[in-house]
Amino acid sequence: MSAIRVVMADDSQLARDVLRDILTRDGDIEIVGEASNGREAVELARRLSPQLITMDLNMPVMDGLSAIEEIMHTKGVPILVVSDRSDAETAYRALDVGALEVMQKPTIDDEDAQRLLERVRLLSGVAVITRLRRRSTSAMPVASVNAPPVYHHTMPKAFQRIIAIACSTGGPQALAHLLSKLPANFPAPVVIAQHISHGFIEGMAHWLTSLCSMPVRVAQHGEPLKPSCIYLSPSESNLHVTPYHRLQLQQSPDNSLYHPSCDALLTSVADVYGPEAIGVILTGMGRDGVNGMRAIHLSGGNTFAQNEASSVIYGMNQEAVSAGVIQHVISLDELPERLIRETSGQQLSSWTKPL
Repeated sequence: MSAIRVVMADDSQLARDVLRDILTRDGDIEIVGEASNGREAVELARRLSPQLITMDLNMPVMDGLSAIEEIMHTKGVPILVVSDRSDAETAYRALDVGALEVMQKPTIDDEDAQRLLERVRLLSGVAVITRLRRRSTSAMPVASVNAPPVYHHTMPKAFQRIIAIACSTGGPQALAHLLSKLPANFPAPVVIAQHISHGFIEGMAHWLTSLCSMPVRVAQHGEPLKPSCIYLSPSESNLHVTPYHRLQLQQSPDNSLYHPSCDALLTSVADVYGPEAIGVILTGMGRDGVNGMRAIHLSGGNTFAQNEASSVIYGMNQEAVSAGVIQHVISLDELPERLIRETSGQQLSSWTKPL
């Protein structure tokens, strides 16, 4: 089998040396070109036709964001953003213009190296399309996601249904498509576990906030659940819901494969809300979320999976479908209207779980 052809783009020679050492160690990946700025990356993408490009964002001459946009407008190539945490918000804008995934620059640590190798091998096989150039639009204001939550001594349940979403590779793009189509008065809270590199969740929240009618925030321990709000689990902790309709963050186990755990969030939603829960599993690699979707299904809740045709990776959603725990397999385009329909025009349920 021929080696995966990769172009690296980073203005730091040291960063390129680390990436090259990791990517070439097993012999199945070939570095066919190196760029020290975005303009060089665009030229190498055109001339060498790589199967994947690793892209830094903060570079001279042409930055990574502009380079991604130019490459995707010329001839689509799978692009993995490999950047610093300080570029987290820009990194998620890169997904909006065509990059497939974002991860932190690796060290020579074996765990970091293995994670990078897995990403490159997986994403190099993803089919991407060349994009039409977008008309320039004025930048949307980005709301702060760091506003402190308002706490109350008692918090009655102010919603009937709750949406719990699990996603991984391709998830940020799917979330942007889905959440941006939900109205500002959406009558349910939305809780999300998206596999993500440490340090990037705040940037993702800012990016989604700029696209959505509802506020998007990183979940905080003890925060009350409210309708018309979107809560993202941080990567360092697993997000749970409590019978008091509050969010709870628990430290993820040292041996955890997924950060955060989709199963942990979905299972807690099933335990607390039973038939009032709506579980959604989107694009992603692995099996995380299957057990959580099973818990929602067995508790009487509704379960949805993104279909293969609209998924970047038909992995965890396929596993859930194969496990027989999904009631509805639908396209990403159909999902917003279906969730609106599932949550609208119903009176508050009398079902509650004993405290």
